[in-house]
Amino acid sequence: MSNNIQAVRGMPDILPDEAEFWELFEDTVRAWLQGYGYRPIRMPIVEPTPLFKRAIGEVTDIVEKEMYSFVDSLNGEPLTLRPEGTAGCVRAVIQHNLIAQQPQRLYYMGPMFRHERPQKGRYRQFHQVGVEALGFAGPDIDAEMILMGARLWDDLGLDGIKLQLNTLGQPEERARHRADLIAYFEQQQDILDEDARRRLHSNPLRILDSKNPTMQAMIVGAPKLIDYLGEASLEHFNAVQKILKDAGLPFEINPRLVRGLDYYNLTVFEWVTDRLGAQGTVCAGGRYDGLVGQLGGKAAPACGFAMGVERLIALIKDSGGEPAKRGTDVYVVHAGEAASRMAFRVAEGLRDNGIDVVLHCGGGSFKSQMKKADSSGAAFAVIIGDDEAAADEVSLKPMREEGDGQKRVAVDHLAEAIMNSMLDWNNEAEEEEKA
Repeated sequence: MSNNIQAVRGMPDILPDEAEFWELFEDTVRAWLQGYGYRPIRMPIVEPTPLFKRAIGEVTDIVEKEMYSFVDSLNGEPLTLRPEGTAGCVRAVIQHNLIAQQPQRLYYMGPMFRHERPQKGRYRQFHQVGVEALGFAGPDIDAEMILMGARLWDDLGLDGIKLQLNTLGQPEERARHRADLIAYFEQQQDILDEDARRRLHSNPLRILDSKNPTMQAMIVGAPKLIDYLGEASLEHFNAVQKILKDAGLPFEINPRLVRGLDYYNLTVFEWVTDRLGAQGTVCAGGRYDGLVGQLGGKAAPACGFAMGVERLIALIKDSGGEPAKRGTDVYVVHAGEAASRMAFRVAEGLRDNGIDVVLHCGGGSFKSQMKKADSSGAAFAVIIGDDEAAADEVSLKPMREEGDGQKRVAVDHLAEAIMNSMLDWNNEAEEEEKA
C-alpha cells in the first residue's frame, strides 16, 4: 500500500475555520480599496519566464534562487509560477492597452510562489494583495498609497506598524552612485561575503540590504544614494514627505531601503513590525516609472505596493483579533418520510427569501439532530415531524434564547416569522449599545 500523499512543503492547506478568517479579511480589503476608487483585475498564475527576468532583474534572489520555472512539455515554452504580481499586471495593462484609455487604479489578490525557507508568515505558496496605479506622474499618488496603508491598519485594528521611506532617484543618478558604490566595496573585499562579491558588479545596490552582521559597519559607511539625487528627484521626495507630515503620519527615512526588485525608482516604502520575527515587512512598494516601457509598452509612470496576507493575518491574531464564528440562520431538523420530503420544500422556500439554511442530511433521531443544530451556530432550528407535515406547519425554535421559545408556525408564514425575530434581536442589540 502506498504512503498517504501530503501537501507540498511550504504550501499549506487553509482549513474552513481559517478560510472564514481570510474571507473576512478580504471583505475588509475590498471595501477599503473601493473607497479609493481601485478596481479588480485577475491575471494568470503562470506567465512566460522572460517576463520576470526582464521585470524583476536577472541578478536578484527571486530570479536566481526562488522562481518555480519549467518548460511546458507540450510546446517547449518556458513558464514560471508568478513570484509577484506587478509584472503580470503591467503585462496585462500593455497587452490590452488600458493606459491609453485613461489612468488605471487596479488591485488583485491571489497566490504567489517562491522557493524560500518556510517560516512564520512566509510560505512557498503565499498570498498577496497588490495595488497598482498606472498613468499618474506626481508625488501625490505615492503619498496617497502610503496613507492608504495607514487607513487599512486602522480598519484591521492593528497598531505598532511603522513606516520606512526612501527614494531611489532616477536611473542616471543611480548610475553615478553605483560607480562610487562599486569602488567603495572593491576596497572592502576582505569584508564582503560570497553573495556580496557575486553582486559587486552586477547589482551592488542589493549589498546595502544585506543582513550579514559582519558587514553592517562597512555598509553604514557606504556612499548614500540620496547624496547623488538631482533637484527634480529631491523635489519629488520632499513633496511626498510634506503630504505625509500634513496628514500627521510619522515615518522614518531609511537610506538602506532599496527593495529586492530592480524596477523601482524614486519613492520606495515599507510598513514593518517587530512582531513577526526577522521577516517583519507586511507591506511594501514604490514607484516604477520605467517598467511599462521596459516590458514593451509606451512609457508611462506607475506606482504600487503589495501586502502579504499570511503575515497580516498572523499579525491580526497576534493582536488578539478573532472573527466571530459564522453560523447559519436556520438548521432544518426532520424525521419521518412525509417530514423529510417536506423539509426540502421548506429549506428552498426560506432560501428564496434570502435566509441561509442548513438542511440536515444523514438521518438520526430528533435528539442527535438537535445537537448538530446547536453546534452549527444556527439562530433557529426548524423542526419537522410527520405531525407538522400533515398540518403544513413547522416547529420554530430560537437557539439564542434561554428557555423553551418553541412555537408552531404555518409554512407560508415561516420566513416572515424568522425575519421579524431577527429584526427584534437587532433592535434589542442597538438599544443595549445605546444604554
